[in-house]
Amino acid sequence: MPRKTKGYTFIELTVVIFLIGLTLVLTVPRFRYSIVTDDLKATVRQMIGTIRGLRNEAIREHKTYRLHFDLESNRFWIESTDMTEEEQAEAYKKAFQLPEGVRILDVWRRETGKKMAGETTIHFTKKGYVEQSIIHLAAEDGREFTLVLSPFLGKVKVHEKYVEIVGI
Repeated sequence: MPRKTKGYTFIELTVVIFLIGLTLVLTVPRFRYSIVTDDLKATVRQMIGTIRGLRNEAIREHKTYRLHFDLESNRFWIESTDMTEEEQAEAYKKAFQLPEGVRILDVWRRETGKKMAGETTIHFTKKGYVEQSIIHLAAEDGREFTLVLSPFLGKVKVHEKYVEIVGI
């Protein structure tokens, strides 16, 4: 008498597990590579860290700081108001260079409006207030990020697209 059994054979299970393993082996390195080495996201994280650190430093040291952007050479650096000209020149030499393929599109400041070329500066006061500003970054592949700096909260809001803030 034949028995009717339900289930899968050992060979079927082995084939399915092999296919799942093969899929993981082929996709995980690419996925990890895209997360770890995404220059645009790394630059956004670097910039957010710099902004947060600069705000904290301004409060701790009770100094006014400036975050400078050179939009032509895709660099940014930090200066304090009490730096000498030599120290400012040294800070410029040590500026953070954005990776190849990532660029600063523009920087909007409430006081001066949108700047798309040349140099611009965002100010951080002794009390940690930051000038209301928006930074737009882009990658060669067309992706864009918008960083919105909140003047009083010290927060940076990130949008994964180009956002024009109206009514500010």
